[in-house]
Amino acid sequence: MRSDIHPTYNPASKVICACGNVFAVGSTQDIIHIELCNKCHPFYTGEQKFVDSASMIQRFQKKQDVAQKYKANTIQKAQEKKKKQDAPKTLREMLAALN
Repeated sequence: MRSDIHPTYNPASKVICACGNVFAVGSTQDIIHIELCNKCHPFYTGEQKFVDSASMIQRFQKKQDVAQKYKANTIQKAQEKKKKQDAPKTLREMLAALN
């Protein structure tokens, strides 16, 4: 194996978060800057918010409303058609059915 090709490992590297939290980890870099850590991440702090930028929830609810209206309309049309078939026929309709 070749010697002196691996970076030096520092067992006590400093990690600095944007919120000001500092902790030590093992790394090949001496100082590491990060944006989120366990002290400021929304998942760990319990301040998690659902961001619905594409308004997907509203679109889904709108589709559900349209589907319910369509279903109600279809049922109403089927009932009207059944009533029309059950209604007594006129003489003209009975003669037209024979031809």
